[in-house]
Amino acid sequence: MQTVLRCAALLGVCWMFGCDEPARTTEQPPPGAATTPSSDSPKAAAGGPWKNAADWPRFLGPTSDGKSPEVGLVAAPLADVAIQFELPMGEGYATVAVSDGKLFAFDRVDDLARLRCLDARSGEQHWEFTYETDYRDLYGYDGGPRAQPVVDGSRVYIYGAEGMLHCLDTAHGRPVWKKHVSREYDVVQNFFGVGSCPFVYEDLLIVMVGGSDKASLKLPPGALDRVRGNGSGLVAFDKQTGEQRWRLSDELASYSSPVVFPINGRPVGLAFMRGGLLAFNPRSGRQHFFFAWQSSKLESVNASNPVVVGDQVFVSETYGPGAALLKITADGYKVLWQDDPRERRRAMQTHWNTAIHVDGYLYGSSGRHRGDAELRCIEWATGKVQWSQPGLTRSSLLYVDGCFICLGEDGKLYQVQATPEEYHAQPARLRNANGDKLAAGETSLTEPAWAAPVLSHGLLYLRGRDKLICLPLAAQSKQARSPAAD
Repeated sequence: MQTVLRCAALLGVCWMFGCDEPARTTEQPPPGAATTPSSDSPKAAAGGPWKNAADWPRFLGPTSDGKSPEVGLVAAPLADVAIQFELPMGEGYATVAVSDGKLFAFDRVDDLARLRCLDARSGEQHWEFTYETDYRDLYGYDGGPRAQPVVDGSRVYIYGAEGMLHCLDTAHGRPVWKKHVSREYDVVQNFFGVGSCPFVYEDLLIVMVGGSDKASLKLPPGALDRVRGNGSGLVAFDKQTGEQRWRLSDELASYSSPVVFPINGRPVGLAFMRGGLLAFNPRSGRQHFFFAWQSSKLESVNASNPVVVGDQVFVSETYGPGAALLKITADGYKVLWQDDPRERRRAMQTHWNTAIHVDGYLYGSSGRHRGDAELRCIEWATGKVQWSQPGLTRSSLLYVDGCFICLGEDGKLYQVQATPEEYHAQPARLRNANGDKLAAGETSLTEPAWAAPVLSHGLLYLRGRDKLICLPLAAQSKQARSPAAD
Protein backbone atom coordinates (compact mmCIF):
# COMPACT_ATOMS: atom_id res chain seq x y z
CA MET A 1 0.00 0.00 0.00
CA GLN A 2 2.79 2.41 0.87
CA THR A 3 4.31 1.84 -2.57
CA VAL A 4 1.04 2.91 -4.15
CA LEU A 5 0.95 6.05 -2.03
CA ARG A 6 4.52 6.95 -2.94
CA CYS A 7 3.69 6.52 -6.63
CA ALA A 8 0.61 8.70 -6.19
CA ALA A 9 2.71 11.36 -4.53
CA LEU A 10 5.26 11.31 -7.36
CA LEU A 11 2.47 11.57 -9.93
CA GLY A 12 1.08 14.51 -7.99
CA VAL A 13 4.33 16.43 -8.58
CA CYS A 14 3.53 16.44 -12.29
CA TRP A 15 0.15 18.01 -11.65
CA MET A 16 0.78 20.56 -8.92
CA PHE A 17 -0.47 24.04 -9.76
CA GLY A 18 2.02 26.83 -10.42
CA CYS A 19 1.78 30.45 -9.27
CA ASP A 20 0.34 33.21 -11.41
CA GLU A 21 1.07 36.91 -11.55
CA PRO A 22 -0.85 39.03 -8.99
CA ALA A 23 -4.53 39.31 -9.91
CA ARG A 24 -6.10 42.55 -11.10
CA THR A 25 -8.47 43.72 -8.40
CA THR A 26 -11.48 45.95 -7.90
CA GLU A 27 -13.50 46.89 -4.83
CA GLN A 28 -13.20 44.35 -2.01
CA PRO A 29 -16.42 42.42 -1.26
CA PRO A 30 -18.00 42.85 2.20
CA PRO A 31 -16.84 40.60 5.05
CA GLY A 32 -18.95 37.60 6.02
CA ALA A 33 -20.41 36.17 9.20
CA ALA A 34 -18.25 34.96 12.07
CA THR A 35 -17.38 31.28 12.43
CA THR A 36 -17.30 29.08 15.50
CA PRO A 37 -13.94 27.33 15.90
CA SER A 38 -13.54 24.90 18.77
CA SER A 39 -11.55 26.18 21.74
CA ASP A 40 -9.81 22.84 22.35
CA SER A 41 -8.81 22.11 18.75
CA PRO A 42 -5.69 19.99 18.21
CA LYS A 43 -3.18 21.74 16.01
CA ALA A 44 -2.54 20.44 12.49
CA ALA A 45 0.19 22.74 11.25
CA ALA A 46 2.12 22.03 8.08
CA GLY A 47 5.21 20.01 8.86
CA GLY A 48 3.43 17.96 11.55
CA PRO A 49 4.25 14.34 12.45
CA TRP A 50 3.34 12.93 9.03
CA LYS A 51 4.75 12.96 5.52
CA ASN A 52 3.75 14.30 2.10
CA ALA A 53 1.36 17.00 3.37
CA ALA A 54 -0.49 18.38 0.35
CA ASP A 55 -3.03 20.97 -0.72
CA TRP A 56 -6.37 19.90 -2.23
CA PRO A 57 -6.88 22.64 -4.85
CA ARG A 58 -9.21 20.84 -7.25
CA PHE A 59 -11.85 18.13 -7.49
CA LEU A 60 -10.65 14.72 -6.24
CA GLY A 61 -7.40 16.16 -4.98
CA PRO A 62 -3.90 16.88 -6.24
CA THR A 63 -3.81 13.81 -8.51
CA SER A 64 -7.50 13.95 -9.58
CA ASP A 65 -8.17 10.41 -8.38
CA GLY A 66 -9.50 10.69 -4.81
CA LYS A 67 -6.16 9.69 -3.29
CA SER A 68 -4.19 11.62 -0.71
CA PRO A 69 -0.38 11.30 -0.67
CA GLU A 70 -0.24 12.04 3.07
CA VAL A 71 1.25 9.30 5.25
CA GLY A 72 1.10 8.67 8.99
CA LEU A 73 -2.45 9.90 9.66
CA VAL A 74 -4.94 7.08 10.04
CA ALA A 75 -3.07 3.88 10.82
CA ALA A 76 -5.05 3.89 14.08
CA PRO A 77 -8.89 3.82 14.08
CA LEU A 78 -10.77 7.14 13.97
CA ALA A 79 -11.52 7.00 17.69
CA ASP A 80 -12.02 9.89 20.10
CA VAL A 81 -11.42 12.57 17.46
CA ALA A 82 -12.73 16.02 18.35
CA ILE A 83 -14.31 18.16 15.66
CA GLN A 84 -11.85 21.00 15.13
CA PHE A 85 -14.43 23.48 13.88
CA GLU A 86 -17.88 23.63 12.30
CA LEU A 87 -18.83 26.01 9.51
CA PRO A 88 -22.51 26.78 8.79
CA MET A 89 -23.28 26.27 5.10
CA GLY A 90 -26.07 27.47 2.86
CA GLU A 91 -27.52 25.63 -0.12
CA GLY A 92 -25.34 23.58 -2.42
CA TYR A 93 -23.43 20.33 -2.74
CA ALA A 94 -19.99 21.69 -3.61
CA THR A 95 -17.08 20.32 -1.63
CA VAL A 96 -14.30 22.65 -0.51
CA ALA A 97 -10.85 23.44 -1.88
CA VAL A 98 -7.69 23.97 0.21
CA SER A 99 -4.58 25.84 -0.91
CA ASP A 100 -1.78 27.73 0.85
CA GLY A 101 -3.47 27.52 4.25
CA LYS A 102 -6.79 28.81 2.90
CA LEU A 103 -10.13 27.01 2.74
CA PHE A 104 -12.56 27.98 -0.04
CA ALA A 105 -16.25 27.19 0.57
CA PHE A 106 -18.89 27.81 -2.14
CA ASP A 107 -22.62 27.90 -1.29
CA ARG A 108 -25.81 29.95 -1.63
CA VAL A 109 -27.72 32.10 0.86
CA ASP A 110 -31.12 33.40 -0.32
CA ASP A 111 -30.50 34.74 -3.84
CA LEU A 112 -26.76 35.19 -3.44
CA ALA A 113 -24.12 32.67 -4.46
CA ARG A 114 -21.26 33.00 -1.98
CA LEU A 115 -17.58 32.11 -1.92
CA ARG A 116 -15.84 32.38 1.44
CA CYS A 117 -12.11 32.22 2.04
CA LEU A 118 -11.26 30.99 5.54
CA ASP A 119 -8.29 29.88 7.56
CA ALA A 120 -7.98 26.17 6.80
CA ARG A 121 -7.13 25.27 10.42
CA SER A 122 -9.48 27.46 12.44
CA GLY A 123 -12.34 28.31 10.08
CA GLU A 124 -11.89 32.02 10.72
CA GLN A 125 -13.02 34.04 7.73
CA HIS A 126 -10.68 36.17 5.62
CA TRP A 127 -13.11 37.45 2.99
CA GLU A 128 -16.40 36.80 1.23
CA PHE A 129 -17.51 37.28 -2.38
CA THR A 130 -21.14 37.12 -3.52
CA TYR A 131 -23.12 37.50 -6.71
CA GLU A 132 -26.84 37.36 -7.48
CA THR A 133 -28.31 34.11 -8.76
CA ASP A 134 -31.79 33.22 -9.94
CA TYR A 135 -31.18 29.50 -10.49
CA ARG A 136 -34.19 27.26 -9.87
CA ASP A 137 -33.85 23.50 -10.03
CA LEU A 138 -36.24 21.70 -12.40
CA TYR A 139 -36.87 18.95 -9.85
CA GLY A 140 -36.99 21.03 -6.69
CA TYR A 141 -33.60 19.97 -5.40
CA ASP A 142 -31.14 22.32 -3.75
CA GLY A 143 -30.58 25.65 -5.55
CA GLY A 144 -26.93 26.10 -4.57
CA PRO A 145 -23.67 25.43 -6.44
CA ARG A 146 -22.52 21.90 -7.12
CA ALA A 147 -18.97 22.47 -8.41
CA GLN A 148 -15.94 22.70 -6.12
CA PRO A 149 -13.85 25.88 -6.33
CA VAL A 150 -10.60 25.40 -8.25
CA VAL A 151 -7.46 27.13 -6.99
CA ASP A 152 -4.50 27.88 -9.25
CA GLY A 153 -1.76 29.90 -7.60
CA SER A 154 -3.09 33.36 -6.75
CA ARG A 155 -6.48 32.78 -8.37
CA VAL A 156 -9.62 30.81 -7.59
CA TYR A 157 -12.31 29.84 -10.11
CA ILE A 158 -15.98 29.18 -9.28
CA TYR A 159 -18.68 27.82 -11.59
CA GLY A 160 -22.21 28.35 -10.29
CA ALA A 161 -25.28 26.18 -10.85
CA GLU A 162 -26.76 28.87 -13.14
CA GLY A 163 -23.60 28.92 -15.31
CA MET A 164 -21.74 31.97 -14.00
CA LEU A 165 -17.97 31.52 -14.18
CA HIS A 166 -15.79 33.79 -12.03
CA CYS A 167 -12.06 34.21 -11.61
CA LEU A 168 -11.10 35.89 -8.31
CA ASP A 169 -7.82 36.71 -6.63
CA THR A 170 -7.21 34.56 -3.58
CA ALA A 171 -5.80 37.38 -1.43
CA HIS A 172 -8.95 39.52 -1.23
CA GLY A 173 -11.65 37.85 -3.34
CA ARG A 174 -11.59 40.62 -5.93
CA PRO A 175 -12.96 39.74 -9.40
CA VAL A 176 -10.37 39.33 -12.15
CA TRP A 177 -12.81 38.31 -14.90
CA LYS A 178 -16.24 36.71 -15.23
CA LYS A 179 -18.43 35.15 -17.91
CA HIS A 180 -22.07 34.13 -17.91
CA VAL A 181 -21.28 30.91 -19.74
CA SER A 182 -24.87 29.67 -19.99
CA ARG A 183 -26.03 32.86 -21.71
CA GLU A 184 -23.01 33.26 -23.95
CA TYR A 185 -23.20 29.68 -25.28
CA ASP A 186 -27.01 29.25 -25.18
CA VAL A 187 -27.01 26.42 -22.65
CA VAL A 188 -30.36 24.71 -22.15
CA GLN A 189 -30.72 24.09 -18.42
CA ASN A 190 -29.76 20.58 -17.46
CA PHE A 191 -31.86 18.59 -14.99
CA PHE A 192 -29.83 19.78 -12.02
CA GLY A 193 -27.95 22.80 -13.36
CA VAL A 194 -24.18 23.05 -13.72
CA GLY A 195 -22.36 20.37 -11.75
CA SER A 196 -19.00 19.98 -13.48
CA CYS A 197 -15.79 21.43 -12.00
CA PRO A 198 -13.40 23.30 -14.32
CA PHE A 199 -9.86 22.00 -14.79
CA VAL A 200 -6.69 24.10 -15.06
CA TYR A 201 -4.16 22.84 -17.59
CA GLU A 202 -1.10 24.98 -18.33
CA ASP A 203 -2.51 28.41 -19.31
CA LEU A 204 -6.04 27.12 -19.94
CA LEU A 205 -9.20 26.69 -17.87
CA ILE A 206 -11.10 23.78 -19.42
CA VAL A 207 -14.85 24.02 -18.76
CA MET A 208 -17.73 21.67 -19.58
CA VAL A 209 -20.34 23.96 -21.15
CA GLY A 210 -22.70 22.02 -23.45
CA GLY A 211 -24.25 24.91 -25.38
CA SER A 212 -27.06 24.52 -27.93
CA ASP A 213 -28.40 25.98 -31.15
CA LYS A 214 -30.91 28.84 -30.91
CA ALA A 215 -33.89 26.64 -31.76
CA SER A 216 -33.24 24.42 -28.73
CA LEU A 217 -33.79 27.37 -26.40
CA LYS A 218 -37.50 27.24 -27.25
CA LEU A 219 -37.95 23.64 -26.14
CA PRO A 220 -39.89 22.83 -22.96
CA PRO A 221 -37.82 22.31 -19.79
CA GLY A 222 -36.17 18.91 -19.49
CA ALA A 223 -36.43 17.94 -23.18
CA LEU A 224 -32.70 17.22 -23.43
CA ASP A 225 -33.24 14.46 -26.00
CA ARG A 226 -34.30 17.17 -28.48
CA VAL A 227 -31.50 19.66 -27.74
CA ARG A 228 -28.86 20.07 -30.45
CA GLY A 229 -25.34 21.12 -29.54
CA ASN A 230 -23.48 24.09 -31.03
CA GLY A 231 -19.89 22.87 -30.76
CA SER A 232 -19.31 24.08 -27.20
CA GLY A 233 -19.51 20.83 -25.28
CA LEU A 234 -16.09 21.74 -23.89
CA VAL A 235 -14.60 25.24 -23.96
CA ALA A 236 -11.06 26.22 -23.00
CA PHE A 237 -10.61 29.78 -21.72
CA ASP A 238 -7.39 31.67 -21.20
CA LYS A 239 -7.10 31.36 -17.44
CA GLN A 240 -5.63 34.88 -17.16
CA THR A 241 -8.21 36.78 -19.24
CA GLY A 242 -11.24 34.55 -19.76
CA GLU A 243 -10.93 34.73 -23.56
CA GLN A 244 -11.98 31.64 -25.47
CA ARG A 245 -9.04 29.64 -26.81
CA TRP A 246 -10.86 26.65 -28.29
CA ARG A 247 -14.22 24.86 -28.26
CA LEU A 248 -15.06 21.25 -29.01
CA SER A 249 -17.99 18.84 -29.51
CA ASP A 250 -21.76 19.02 -29.90
CA GLU A 251 -22.16 16.92 -26.77
CA LEU A 252 -24.25 18.30 -23.92
CA ALA A 253 -22.82 18.78 -20.43
CA SER A 254 -22.89 16.17 -17.67
CA TYR A 255 -22.01 16.32 -13.98
CA SER A 256 -18.62 14.71 -14.42
CA SER A 257 -15.54 16.96 -14.51
CA PRO A 258 -12.87 17.13 -17.24
CA VAL A 259 -9.38 15.90 -16.38
CA VAL A 260 -5.99 15.68 -18.08
CA PHE A 261 -3.56 12.77 -17.60
CA PRO A 262 -0.22 11.87 -19.20
CA ILE A 263 -0.90 8.82 -21.38
CA ASN A 264 1.66 7.24 -23.70
CA GLY A 265 3.98 10.21 -23.27
CA ARG A 266 1.49 12.93 -24.12
CA PRO A 267 -1.29 14.82 -22.32
CA VAL A 268 -4.78 13.45 -22.93
CA GLY A 269 -7.93 15.25 -21.87
CA LEU A 270 -10.94 13.19 -20.85
CA ALA A 271 -14.50 14.38 -20.30
CA PHE A 272 -17.42 12.06 -19.54
CA MET A 273 -20.10 14.06 -21.35
CA ARG A 274 -23.86 13.47 -21.30
CA GLY A 275 -23.56 11.03 -24.21
CA GLY A 276 -20.25 9.35 -23.43
CA LEU A 277 -16.50 9.71 -23.04
CA LEU A 278 -14.71 12.40 -25.06
CA ALA A 279 -10.92 12.20 -25.40
CA PHE A 280 -9.10 15.28 -26.69
CA ASN A 281 -5.83 17.16 -26.99
CA PRO A 282 -5.99 19.70 -24.14
CA ARG A 283 -3.69 22.19 -25.88
CA SER A 284 -5.44 22.32 -29.26
CA GLY A 285 -8.95 21.09 -28.47
CA ARG A 286 -8.71 18.47 -31.18
CA GLN A 287 -10.86 15.37 -30.59
CA HIS A 288 -9.04 12.04 -30.24
CA PHE A 289 -12.11 9.82 -29.94
CA PHE A 290 -15.66 9.62 -28.62
CA PHE A 291 -17.00 6.51 -26.86
CA ALA A 292 -20.80 6.52 -26.60
CA TRP A 293 -21.91 5.47 -23.10
CA GLN A 294 -25.30 6.68 -21.93
CA SER A 295 -28.52 5.30 -20.53
CA SER A 296 -31.54 5.18 -22.81
CA LYS A 297 -33.54 6.85 -20.03
CA LEU A 298 -34.13 10.55 -20.68
CA GLU A 299 -33.84 11.49 -17.02
CA SER A 300 -30.38 10.04 -16.55
CA VAL A 301 -26.97 11.59 -15.99
CA ASN A 302 -23.29 10.77 -16.26
CA ALA A 303 -21.70 12.11 -13.08
CA SER A 304 -18.76 9.90 -12.09
CA ASN A 305 -15.27 10.95 -13.19
CA PRO A 306 -13.12 8.79 -15.50
CA VAL A 307 -10.53 6.68 -13.66
CA VAL A 308 -7.16 6.43 -15.42
CA VAL A 309 -4.44 3.81 -14.89
CA GLY A 310 -1.58 3.85 -17.38
CA ASP A 311 -3.13 3.90 -20.85
CA GLN A 312 -6.49 2.58 -19.67
CA VAL A 313 -9.59 4.51 -18.64
CA PHE A 314 -12.65 3.32 -16.72
CA VAL A 315 -16.10 4.91 -16.96
CA SER A 316 -19.24 4.10 -15.01
CA GLU A 317 -22.82 5.34 -14.63
CA THR A 318 -25.81 4.11 -12.66
CA TYR A 319 -28.90 4.44 -14.86
CA GLY A 320 -28.34 1.75 -17.49
CA PRO A 321 -25.19 0.51 -19.25
CA GLY A 322 -22.98 0.40 -16.13
CA ALA A 323 -19.21 0.28 -16.59
CA ALA A 324 -16.58 -0.11 -19.30
CA LEU A 325 -12.79 -0.23 -19.49
CA LEU A 326 -10.99 1.17 -22.53
CA LYS A 327 -7.39 1.08 -23.70
CA ILE A 328 -6.33 4.35 -25.33
CA THR A 329 -4.40 3.82 -28.56
CA ALA A 330 -2.66 6.10 -31.03
CA ASP A 331 -5.68 6.06 -33.36
CA GLY A 332 -8.51 5.81 -30.83
CA TYR A 333 -9.45 3.18 -28.28
CA LYS A 334 -10.00 -0.52 -27.72
CA VAL A 335 -12.72 -1.88 -25.44
CA LEU A 336 -11.13 -4.25 -22.93
CA TRP A 337 -14.43 -5.13 -21.25
CA GLN A 338 -17.86 -3.66 -20.71
CA ASP A 339 -21.03 -4.64 -18.90
CA ASP A 340 -23.30 -6.88 -20.96
CA PRO A 341 -26.61 -5.08 -21.70
CA ARG A 342 -28.36 -8.48 -21.82
CA GLU A 343 -27.55 -9.17 -18.19
CA ARG A 344 -29.24 -7.46 -15.26
CA ARG A 345 -26.19 -7.35 -13.00
CA ARG A 346 -23.51 -4.72 -13.67
CA ALA A 347 -19.91 -4.73 -12.47
CA MET A 348 -19.99 -1.19 -11.11
CA GLN A 349 -22.70 1.48 -11.31
CA THR A 350 -21.35 4.63 -9.68
CA HIS A 351 -23.72 7.54 -9.23
CA TRP A 352 -22.06 10.87 -8.32
CA ASN A 353 -19.09 9.25 -6.58
CA THR A 354 -15.90 8.18 -8.37
CA ALA A 355 -14.35 4.76 -7.82
CA ILE A 356 -10.74 4.54 -6.60
CA HIS A 357 -8.09 2.20 -8.05
CA VAL A 358 -5.65 0.44 -5.72
CA ASP A 359 -3.28 -2.37 -6.77
CA GLY A 360 -5.31 -3.66 -9.69
CA TYR A 361 -8.76 -3.32 -8.12
CA LEU A 362 -11.49 -0.68 -8.04
CA TYR A 363 -13.43 0.28 -4.92
CA GLY A 364 -16.58 2.35 -5.11
CA SER A 365 -20.24 2.78 -4.22
CA SER A 366 -22.44 1.03 -6.78
CA GLY A 367 -26.16 1.69 -7.03
CA ARG A 368 -28.70 4.29 -8.09
CA HIS A 369 -30.78 4.49 -4.94
CA ARG A 370 -29.97 4.81 -1.28
CA GLY A 371 -31.46 1.45 -0.40
CA ASP A 372 -29.75 -0.62 -3.08
CA ALA A 373 -26.29 1.01 -2.99
CA GLU A 374 -23.38 -1.29 -2.15
CA LEU A 375 -19.74 -0.62 -1.46
CA ARG A 376 -18.06 -2.85 -3.99
CA CYS A 377 -14.65 -4.15 -5.09
CA ILE A 378 -14.11 -5.25 -8.69
CA GLU A 379 -11.06 -6.46 -10.57
CA TRP A 380 -9.76 -3.71 -12.86
CA ALA A 381 -8.71 -6.00 -15.73
CA THR A 382 -11.94 -7.99 -15.96
CA GLY A 383 -14.74 -6.22 -14.05
CA LYS A 384 -15.22 -9.33 -11.91
CA VAL A 385 -16.97 -8.47 -8.64
CA GLN A 386 -14.86 -9.51 -5.65
CA TRP A 387 -17.35 -8.52 -2.95
CA SER A 388 -20.28 -6.18 -2.25
CA GLN A 389 -21.23 -4.62 1.07
CA PRO A 390 -24.76 -3.18 1.49
CA GLY A 391 -26.03 -0.86 4.20
CA LEU A 392 -23.72 2.16 3.85
CA THR A 393 -26.12 4.18 1.65
CA ARG A 394 -24.65 5.89 -1.43
CA SER A 395 -21.21 6.86 -0.26
CA SER A 396 -18.02 8.66 -1.27
CA LEU A 397 -14.50 7.35 -0.71
CA LEU A 398 -11.14 8.96 -0.07
CA TYR A 399 -7.99 6.82 0.00
CA VAL A 400 -5.15 7.70 2.38
CA ASP A 401 -2.32 5.84 4.06
CA GLY A 402 -3.50 2.36 3.06
CA CYS A 403 -7.18 2.69 3.97
CA PHE A 404 -10.42 4.29 2.81
CA ILE A 405 -12.39 7.03 4.49
CA CYS A 406 -16.05 6.42 3.65
CA LEU A 407 -18.75 9.11 4.02
CA GLY A 408 -22.32 7.93 3.51
CA GLU A 409 -25.01 10.25 2.21
CA ASP A 410 -26.63 9.80 5.63
CA GLY A 411 -23.67 11.67 7.14
CA LYS A 412 -22.11 8.61 8.80
CA LEU A 413 -18.35 8.16 8.67
CA TYR A 414 -16.31 4.95 8.53
CA GLN A 415 -12.71 3.95 8.21
CA VAL A 416 -12.57 1.01 5.81
CA GLN A 417 -9.78 -1.53 5.52
CA ALA A 418 -10.33 -3.38 2.28
CA THR A 419 -8.54 -5.83 0.04
CA PRO A 420 -9.90 -7.93 -2.84
CA GLU A 421 -10.45 -10.72 -0.29
CA GLU A 422 -12.05 -8.92 2.64
CA TYR A 423 -13.76 -5.82 3.93
CA HIS A 424 -13.81 -4.33 7.41
CA ALA A 425 -15.45 -1.04 8.41
CA GLN A 426 -14.73 0.74 11.68
CA PRO A 427 -17.28 3.48 12.51
CA ALA A 428 -15.68 6.76 13.51
CA ARG A 429 -16.08 7.86 17.12
CA LEU A 430 -16.09 11.63 17.29
CA ARG A 431 -16.57 14.35 19.86
CA ASN A 432 -18.38 17.54 18.96
CA ALA A 433 -17.07 21.06 19.53
CA ASN A 434 -18.38 20.93 23.11
CA GLY A 435 -16.47 17.75 23.85
CA ASP A 436 -19.56 15.51 23.92
CA LYS A 437 -19.15 12.03 22.44
CA LEU A 438 -21.25 11.21 19.39
CA ALA A 439 -22.73 7.79 18.64
CA ALA A 440 -20.60 5.41 16.58
CA GLY A 441 -20.35 6.62 12.99
CA GLU A 442 -22.18 9.88 13.68
CA THR A 443 -20.59 13.15 12.55
CA SER A 444 -23.31 15.73 13.41
CA LEU A 445 -23.85 16.21 9.65
CA THR A 446 -27.41 16.17 8.34
CA GLU A 447 -28.17 14.47 5.05
CA PRO A 448 -27.67 14.61 2.21
CA ALA A 449 -23.89 14.45 2.57
CA TRP A 450 -23.15 14.26 -1.15
CA ALA A 451 -19.94 16.30 -1.30
CA ALA A 452 -16.72 14.33 -1.71
CA PRO A 453 -14.42 14.25 1.36
CA VAL A 454 -11.34 16.49 1.28
CA LEU A 455 -8.04 15.88 3.11
CA SER A 456 -5.27 18.45 3.31
CA HIS A 457 -2.37 18.91 5.74
CA GLY A 458 -3.77 16.41 8.20
CA LEU A 459 -7.30 17.87 8.24
CA LEU A 460 -10.38 16.09 6.92
CA TYR A 461 -13.28 18.24 5.67
CA LEU A 462 -16.79 16.78 5.39
CA ARG A 463 -19.91 18.58 4.19
CA GLY A 464 -23.55 17.83 4.89
CA ARG A 465 -26.75 19.72 4.14
CA ASP A 466 -26.19 22.74 6.36
CA LYS A 467 -22.66 22.57 7.74
CA LEU A 468 -19.03 21.67 7.10
CA ILE A 469 -16.97 19.95 9.78
CA CYS A 470 -13.20 19.72 10.08
CA LEU A 471 -11.53 16.70 11.72
CA PRO A 472 -7.84 16.62 12.73
CA LEU A 473 -6.59 13.27 11.47
CA ALA A 474 -3.07 14.44 12.29
CA ALA A 475 -3.89 13.80 15.96
CA GLN A 476 -4.14 10.09 15.08
CA SER A 477 -0.49 10.04 14.08
CA LYS A 478 0.45 9.99 17.77
CA GLN A 479 -1.02 6.48 17.92
CA ALA A 480 0.38 5.44 14.55
CA ARG A 481 3.84 4.25 13.70
CA SER A 482 6.52 6.81 13.07
CA PRO A 483 6.75 8.02 9.44
CA ALA A 484 10.48 7.35 9.63
CA ALA A 485 9.71 3.66 9.88
CA ASP A 486 8.08 3.54 6.42
